[in-house]
Amino acid sequence: MEGHMYLIQILLPLYDNEGIPFTQDEFLKVRDSLSERFGGITTYMRSPARGLWKETSETTVHDDIVIYEVMAAELDRAWWKRYRQQLAADFRQDILIVRSSEIELL
Repeated sequence: MEGHMYLIQILLPLYDNEGIPFTQDEFLKVRDSLSERFGGITTYMRSPARGLWKETSETTVHDDIVIYEVMAAELDRAWWKRYRQQLAADFRQDILIVRSSEIELL
């Protein structure tokens, strides 16, 4: 495994917008689906990351998140767009972040 690949990161919230936690089964479903499709996955779940952003000039919002990462030789943007939309619906989010970076394996 050498050369250029894509690192795709999915930021999943631990709670919905009402503060209700998602079940472990919901995260396992995503993990298993991505592992099956991409042949492996890295999950950062031990201590949740915290995302902060300004909603208005006076209001800061935060999310506790977990991060899933997969690597792929090709970036199928149409598939990822559909998958992001499905995850946003499943995790009851208006916006769900899925981002990619081109990386070089050394």
